[in-house]
Amino acid sequence: MTRPASSPQATTDYCRLVWADGEMLDLADARVSPLDHSVLVGDGVFETCKIIDRTPFALSRHLQRLRFSATSLGIEPPTSDIVGKAALAVIDANSDAGHCPTRLRITVTSGSGPLGSARGVENAKLFIAAAVTPHPVGPADIITVPWARNDKGALVGLKTTSYAENVMAIERAHAEGATEALFPNTVGNLCEGTGSNVFVILDDQLVTPPLSAGCLAGITRQLVLDTTTAVERDITMEEFLAANEAFLTSSTRDVMPISTVDGNALPTVDGPLTQQARLAFAALVEETLDPR
Repeated sequence: MTRPASSPQATTDYCRLVWADGEMLDLADARVSPLDHSVLVGDGVFETCKIIDRTPFALSRHLQRLRFSATSLGIEPPTSDIVGKAALAVIDANSDAGHCPTRLRITVTSGSGPLGSARGVENAKLFIAAAVTPHPVGPADIITVPWARNDKGALVGLKTTSYAENVMAIERAHAEGATEALFPNTVGNLCEGTGSNVFVILDDQLVTPPLSAGCLAGITRQLVLDTTTAVERDITMEEFLAANEAFLTSSTRDVMPISTVDGNALPTVDGPLTQQARLAFAALVEETLDPR
């Protein structure tokens, strides 16, 4: 299968130095126990940040969400101060070695556990990796998938490592020549993508599904809500599929126009409201790399 050119997997260049459970290691020397509960059952949480000038964008918000996800899952994570310092150390070490990263992945697992769902008694483990990846190029070709996001499940709103559902959806998207897949929720309303939120222009109003629809509280999503006139409301899949204009948001995509849905071209690509959102977000990034 040939992946779309904008697929991160097609161009990822992993940085050599990583943080693994308390120390900086060469990537080749870093090891995760086969008994780690994240390996056994996906019992962990994570954050992905884009890096600008050796600074992770919106790090305070990412660390706040990481802690929320972990504690909601019943994992006591390292303090935000420890995680933040380790993240900056990874960026600086790789940059000083001439490999300036553009993307940071912070993962916290619940540690080693038994060969089943129950947890062990180890403390949480912290792993941080970095990579050099080009900014994804839009507009995005997307598909919708028939599998519903469980908007009433125990993991709603948590950014966990239980991502097999997303893997299946994005692989289907790549097989169809698309770069993202969008899920409905259990009542048939628009929810989110595998790694993105979605905004739609309906009746000249910029709208996005509310968190009650089951979507993740995306960092970029919230910043767009803060800097535009966008509102939250339920969007039926029928409304979405009939929309003239829409865009994706994520920490790596920023504000990315959608060009096709299920192979059908949207009438308007990168229209006025999409441009407004993109320019407002760009202005925020210019103003501060750590918006509170």
